[in-house]
Amino acid sequence: MTQTPTRPTVRRRPTMVDVARRADVSLKTVSRVVNDEPVGQELVGRVLAAIAELGFRRNDIARNLRSRQLNATVGLLIEEIANPFYATIASVAAEIAAAHGTMLITASSEEDPERERALLQDFTQRRVDGLLVVPAGLDHSFLRREVELGMPVVFLDRPPQGLQADAVLLDNRGGSHAGVSALLDEGHRRVGLLLGAPSVPTMRERLAGARAALDAAGVEPDESLIRERLIAPEEAGRAVAALLDLPEPPTAFFCANNRLTVGALQELHRRGSDAALVGFDDFELAHLMPRPLTVVAYDTRELARVATERLFQRVAGDDTPPSTTVLPTRLLKRGLS
Repeated sequence: MTQTPTRPTVRRRPTMVDVARRADVSLKTVSRVVNDEPVGQELVGRVLAAIAELGFRRNDIARNLRSRQLNATVGLLIEEIANPFYATIASVAAEIAAAHGTMLITASSEEDPERERALLQDFTQRRVDGLLVVPAGLDHSFLRREVELGMPVVFLDRPPQGLQADAVLLDNRGGSHAGVSALLDEGHRRVGLLLGAPSVPTMRERLAGARAALDAAGVEPDESLIRERLIAPEEAGRAVAALLDLPEPPTAFFCANNRLTVGALQELHRRGSDAALVGFDDFELAHLMPRPLTVVAYDTRELARVATERLFQRVAGDDTPPSTTVLPTRLLKRGLS
């Protein structure tokens, strides 16, 4: 499924030649200012004013100061390289980049919006030929100038905020709807929902899908069974413990990501609970868990492939309006029965 909004006007990036013309100085003078070499203060002021007005960014790779050739590098910003999900994305992106004769530079935001912003700005200052971004922040408008000047940017897993750009996403709402519906079809009516931060678009979509499944089955959502802002498995385990201690505990749980599923599994096993469990995201060794569970699965390699190929289409000159591609999910039985 692809959605196509209107694409903003794309302009080429300003060059040192443009800066020289705007400041009415020689190209050599601009080069001296950019490289912090001695230049008269009045000339420095004119060049810096032109740089600010045009939005020129210094290229930190010296050879690009002397030519208009591409860096043959693209940047990938993920959240946590140790997570198998992001490691797979980085691996696929690197394979495709290599096939295009391009080097992939990978950085990790650690789910910190300020770190994300700093890293993305560093990528743009290095004049990478394009960006792949798994976003952590909720405002990407700071990239608008770079996009307008022709920087190709593709977001994956989560959509951009405050910016029109290509995105490759999962069917988060549909996947959670299917997962919770499966529990309801088994006869469960008290379903505990474990989610991450509600500010994250994927979490909002997954909660919306779960609520829609309850509504379709005629089950009134019990707000006391919803736990949000959970990050670590330990937090999910404590949430499951608290829910199981209720006078009317849930008979089933839906976890909105694999880390929460792992925490829920640990607590259910510790308690000897036979509560049913569905988790969004497949995970390594899920098939060896000592109890049955269901996961909302998808093809991580396909997610990375579609996003990376889209980026290289942009690098090659595709200037069609930005689009959002949504990839399907499916339910898989895991664990030992």
